Amino acid sequence: MPPPADIVKVAIEWPDAFPKLMEIDQKKPLSAIIKEVCEGWSLGSHEHFALQLADGTRYYITEKNRNDIKNGSILRLTTSPSLSASQLHERIQSSSMDAKLEALKDLASASRDITFAQEFINLDGISLLTQMVESGTERYQKLQKIMKPCFGDLLSFTLTAFVELMDHGIVSWDTFSVAFIKKIASYVNKSAMDAAVLQRSLAILESMVLNSQDLYQKVAQEITIGQLIPHLQCADQDIQTYTVAVINALFLKAPEEKRQCDEHNVDILSCPLTEMAHILAQKQLRSIILSNIIRSNQPINDEMAHQLYVLQVLTFNLLEDRMMTKMDPQDQAQRDIIFELRRIAFDVECDSNNSGSIEKRKSMYTRDYKKLGFINHVNPAVDFTQIPPGMLALDNMLYFAKHHQDAYIRMVLENSSREDKHECPFGRSSIELTKMLCEILRVGELPSENCHDFHPMFFTHDRSFEEFFCICIQLLNKTWKEMRATSEDFNKVMQVVREQIMRTLTHKPNSLDQFKSRLQNMSYTEILKIRQSERMNQEDFQSRPIVELREKIQPEIMELIKQQRLNRLCEGTCFKKTNNRRKPDKYWYCRLSPNHKVLHYGDLEESPQGEVPFDSLQDKLPVVEMKAVVTGKDCPHMKEKGALKQSKEWLELAFSVLYESDEYLNFMAPDKHEYCVWTDGLNALLGKEMTSEYTKADMDTLLSMEMKLRLLDLENIQIPEAPPPIPKEPSNYDFVYDCN
Repeated sequence: MPPPADIVKVAIEWPDAFPKLMEIDQKKPLSAIIKEVCEGWSLGSHEHFALQLADGTRYYITEKNRNDIKNGSILRLTTSPSLSASQLHERIQSSSMDAKLEALKDLASASRDITFAQEFINLDGISLLTQMVESGTERYQKLQKIMKPCFGDLLSFTLTAFVELMDHGIVSWDTFSVAFIKKIASYVNKSAMDAAVLQRSLAILESMVLNSQDLYQKVAQEITIGQLIPHLQCADQDIQTYTVAVINALFLKAPEEKRQCDEHNVDILSCPLTEMAHILAQKQLRSIILSNIIRSNQPINDEMAHQLYVLQVLTFNLLEDRMMTKMDPQDQAQRDIIFELRRIAFDVECDSNNSGSIEKRKSMYTRDYKKLGFINHVNPAVDFTQIPPGMLALDNMLYFAKHHQDAYIRMVLENSSREDKHECPFGRSSIELTKMLCEILRVGELPSENCHDFHPMFFTHDRSFEEFFCICIQLLNKTWKEMRATSEDFNKVMQVVREQIMRTLTHKPNSLDQFKSRLQNMSYTEILKIRQSERMNQEDFQSRPIVELREKIQPEIMELIKQQRLNRLCEGTCFKKTNNRRKPDKYWYCRLSPNHKVLHYGDLEESPQGEVPFDSLQDKLPVVEMKAVVTGKDCPHMKEKGALKQSKEWLELAFSVLYESDEYLNFMAPDKHEYCVWTDGLNALLGKEMTSEYTKADMDTLLSMEMKLRLLDLENIQIPEAPPPIPKEPSNYDFVYDCN
C-alpha cells in the first residue's frame, strides 16, 4: 500500500550527530515538526531553530515552500532566519578585520535566501551595508596599501550581499543617497580596482538606472562614457559585459526631450538621445567594442551577445525620430536637400537668374524630378509625408548622393535613359527600401529580453545604417535589371530584394564589404533556383492518386513522429529552475519510463552530462494521473506575481502538467525545440493531437521524402488524373499457364 500523499520521508542532519531519518506530516505545523526534531536531539528553545535544505542552496523551509520537500530530501537543522540575521548583523560590525570579513562572506551566501533576506532587511541591514560603503570603511582604507587583498575581499563581500538582498525586490531603489551612488561610481572610475568589486559596482549601477528615473539622473552625473571605456579594453569578458550593460541601461533610460550640451564638458545627463549617440561616436565606442570584444580571440558568450544585440537595437532606435517625422513642404531647408539631390545628379546651376522664366524652370524641375524617380514630379516633398519612413528616406538618399556620388549619378542617369516603363525609380525605390530596412532591423521596437541576434557588420562603421542602405539600393537597381522589371513589377522586385537581404543576413557577415560580396552571389537567378529547390522539397501534387497516397502515408508518418517524441522523453531533459544571471542556476531533470507509464523527476545540483539514471530521480508522476497540458499564460508559474515579468520569450517556453485536483508540475524549456518535443510527447501520452510547429515541419519533411521515394520510379512519367479503364474480359483463358 503506497504511503499517504502528505507524508514525506527525509533525513535531517545536525552537526556532530548522526542524521535522523523521519517522516514529515505536511499537515502538521512546521513549528511542531521543528520542536519534535529538537526534542529528539535534546535541544531547547526550539523557536530559535529552523530547517534548511542541505544542498548548495541552503534555502530555509517555510510554510510557503514546504511542499517542495520531496521524498529522500536531506534537510539540516540550523538557527532560525531571525536569529541568523541578528547574529550576522552584529558580526559584520565587529572591530576585528578577520571576524568582519568572515561575517560578510557568510552574509553574501545567506542573502540568496529570501526568508533570511527579509529578516536581515527588517533589522535595517541594507542601511548598515550602505553606511559601510559610504564611509568607505575609512578605518581600513588607511591599511589598504599593506592589506589590499583583504580590503578587496571585504568590499567585494559587502557589495555581493547588497546585490543579493536587493535582487529580492523587497526594498525600493529610490531610497539610496547621493553619497552611496558617488562611492559606487568611484569604484568604477578608479583605474585599478579589484575585479569582483568592479563587477558588483557595475551591476549595482545598472540596476539603479533601470529601476529609477531619479537614480538614473544621479548616476549619469557620476559616470561618463569616457570613464567606462577602459573597462571595455580589459581582457575580462565578464567586466566587459557588465560595462556594456551599464551603457545600454543609460542609453535606454536617456531622456528624449531636447537638452543642450556643453561641448567642452559633456556628460550623459545633459544630452538628449540623439546627442548621446554623438558622444558615443566621439568616444569611438563602436571601434573599441569591435576590436576588443567582437574581434577578440575569446568567443562571445550568450550574455555578451545579448548586450551587443541590445546596443545594436538602441543605436538603430535613434533613427525612429527621423523615421516618424513628416517632411514639411513649406520648409525651405528640407526642400534644399531635394535641390541638392537634383544638382548632384545633373550638375546644374540652381541660380534663378540663369534659368529663364518661372514656367521654364518649373518645367525643367518637373522633368528632373521625374528622372530622379519621385512619385510627385511637381512637388516631390509630398513623397516624404508618409511615415514611416518619413525624413529618414531623404537622409539616406542625400548620404548616398554625397558619399557614393559616382554610383548615385550612374544609377540616376542610367535609368533616365531607359523607356519610362523600364526605369527603376530611384526616389520611390529609396523610400520603400528605407521602410523595408526599418522593418527588417525593427527600428523603434524595444529590445527582446532573450535575444542574442547581433550583427558584427553594424559595428564596423559609424554610419552603418546609411551604408547598409547604399549597398541595398544598388542591389535593388541590379535586381530590377536582372528581372527586366517594369513599373507594374515594383512590388515583386521589392519582395525579391527583401529575400536577398534576409537570406544574406542569416550568414552574419563580419563586415559591410562581406555583406556586399555575399549579395553579389545572391542574384535574381540564384533566388529563383532557391525557390525552385524549396518548392521541390515541399511539392504537393494535387492529382487524385498523389492525394490518396499522401492520405494513406500520413498516419504512418504521424505514428513515427509520435514514437520519436516519446523516445526523446525517455531520454529525459534537464530544466532550469532560475534564470537570473546574478544567481547560480538550479536544475531538475525529468524523463519518461521505457514503458511510458511513469514520469520520473528530481532536483540536481548541476547540469548533468548525459542521461540521469532513474534511481537518482526520487519523484514519480504516473501518466494515468495526468489530466492536461497547459502552455504560456495558462501555466500556474506564469500567473505568479512578477514571474519572469511574463516576457514573450519565456511565455513561449513555459508549460505545465495538471494532475489530481489542483496539483501542477511546472516546466520552463531550455529552448523552443525542447518545448515542442515535450508538449508533443505529453499530449501524445494523453492521447491528444500533437500541434507544435516542429510536428508540422517534421510531417512536411518526412512526408515529402516518403512520397519521393515511392514515386522514384515514376520520374518523368505523367500521372493521370483518373485511373486507367479496366480492359474487357478475354474470350477464353487458354493462355493461362498451369503450373501443375
